[in-house]
Amino acid sequence: MPTHLTEEFIANRLREFDHPNHSEPPFEQFQGKLPRPAAVLLPLLVQGGNWHILYTRRADRVEHHKGQVSFPGGAADPQDHSPEDTALRETEEEIGVRRTDVRVLGRLGQMHTVTNFIVTPVVGVIPWPYGFKIHTLEVGRVFTMPLEWLANKNNYQEFIRKETERALVAYYPFDGELLWGATARMTVSFIQALGL
Repeated sequence: MPTHLTEEFIANRLREFDHPNHSEPPFEQFQGKLPRPAAVLLPLLVQGGNWHILYTRRADRVEHHKGQVSFPGGAADPQDHSPEDTALRETEEEIGVRRTDVRVLGRLGQMHTVTNFIVTPVVGVIPWPYGFKIHTLEVGRVFTMPLEWLANKNNYQEFIRKETERALVAYYPFDGELLWGATARMTVSFIQALGL
């Protein structure tokens, strides 16, 4: 792990970085409707002396993004006072990480997704190893990817899909998982914020 990538360094970079907001025009059925606020946790952890990012693969029974790689998170509830509240509540519900076990370091820019959510990514560090309690109706798998691998530009592509004319970020497979779409875009935004 590069010695400069301390929690303090990451938190400072998140505060100082001019985070762009990303917008993917919503699918036709959502156009004209107010977007729903949502938040996800981008969970960092140290494994084998190196930073990793934790992801989930969504179960096949969820309403949106079935079977896709994602961060834990979801739509804001009325009792949530901030994106951090939403991200930590959803993370505890989905994979059993207690909010008191997460050290929040900052946020990335908001993203308007094709399914008409305004998502705020919240970056936080979780202890490792961790005894997850996976809510199997929502989550099919929990796994990590090394930050060093994710930051290597040879491992992902950015392109415009011809059929939709939408910009897309897609990583090559890692451990049998395909990281692409909004979650890949958030990952790349985090890497850019760190200057990697």
